[in-house]
Amino acid sequence: MSLSIKTPLLESTPLSWINGTKVWLKVEAMQPSGSFKIRGIGHACEHHVSRGAKRFISSSGGNAGLAVAYAGRRLDVPVVVIVPETTSERARHLLGQEGAEVIVHGKSWFEANELALSLKTSDDAYLHPFDDPLLWYGHASMIDEVVTDGLCPDAVIVSVGGGGLLAGVAEGMQRNGLNDVPIYAAETEGMASLNASIKAGRLVQLPKLSGVATSLGAPQVCQRAFELARERPVVPMQVTDREAVEACLAYLDDHRTLVEPACGASLALLYGRKLSLSKLDNVLVIVCGGSTATVESLTRYIA
Repeated sequence: MSLSIKTPLLESTPLSWINGTKVWLKVEAMQPSGSFKIRGIGHACEHHVSRGAKRFISSSGGNAGLAVAYAGRRLDVPVVVIVPETTSERARHLLGQEGAEVIVHGKSWFEANELALSLKTSDDAYLHPFDDPLLWYGHASMIDEVVTDGLCPDAVIVSVGGGGLLAGVAEGMQRNGLNDVPIYAAETEGMASLNASIKAGRLVQLPKLSGVATSLGAPQVCQRAFELARERPVVPMQVTDREAVEACLAYLDDHRTLVEPACGASLALLYGRKLSLSKLDNVLVIVCGGSTATVESLTRYIA
């Protein structure tokens, strides 16, 4: 049995009314680990177990780490997650709840990741948060489900951090004959590594990251995400932190589901009417979720 679930595909009356077209929600926030990450990470973990892995190692205190911890518990495989000092107490608690061993190390993800890689033995599988074809293959299943449910979107909206979701969605669209359909790639202004690379015409690393959407905090997108922006229609978009948070709160009121600011970046394009969509028939937005979001953290930001 798959570690991820088939998530709802719902038409959003409020967002459809705001944008003058049918807006469809792929509600990945309903995944058992709290985000879309379990699709790709679950697939990767099952792959590694079939090849003899005895332990999983991850370097994410957010959605990816929680997906690894959940997969490990379900597969009865020990999990070690190395997180930087900036990781919230809530994230550490959730990782522990899933049975993972949590090691706090370094001031950034890069430092935590260096320790994770140094701990890996021949019996271990290392799970990268976003840069792995196994993950993209698993994430692509959400588009398979959308098409199976009878929807062929005219545009797709995703949030972009490291680019794993973008790569997976694009792979799913390609194998379902949707390669010409544009993908709107949403980032917050302080985390816009894809936008910077597209403008530069090459992969670039942001000198620093800032903002509330910490799940988008990759200083450089993966190579595959950058390549996709050259191979198919990918439109980079940016929103402010406040717009992302306000979109999360509006989404909570409208759809009774809590998501994090990284997901709010996509939703803000719709709540803020930042795209010309009225001539399209069906627009799909990936509601990617957010394992550690709380109402208190969102309302504190805009207070």
